[in-house]
Amino acid sequence: MADRTPRERLERKAERGFQGYPIGTVAFYGPDNRRATKVAVGISHNDRGTVREMERWFSDDADVRDDALIGGQVLSFLQHHHVRSVVVGRGILGCPHEEGIDYPLGGVCPNCPYWAGRERPI
Repeated sequence: MADRTPRERLERKAERGFQGYPIGTVAFYGPDNRRATKVAVGISHNDRGTVREMERWFSDDADVRDDALIGGQVLSFLQHHHVRSVVVGRGILGCPHEEGIDYPLGGVCPNCPYWAGRERPI
């Protein structure tokens, strides 16, 4: 498994399905549906779905899905929290900016017009 990229290793963990708790949820965000500039990873320890640990990584240049350094950090974060199951969101889930933090609540992100009025994948 050492010869696989971090992305391949992450996908392989997700393919195994539910293996017990804790569970790590990986979500990708970007300015459009082609390039992910943010990855958010949350850790839940039970079936209530409450996220107890959360970490985010960003890149202005590369697609975070293909960035080996970020991928390695994501895998290390999951390992550090003894994650037994991994769920990876399909595709890019939406804008990397946070409503109420980066732009007003109920507004449209001025930096990511692609997502304005679009249904986001689940």
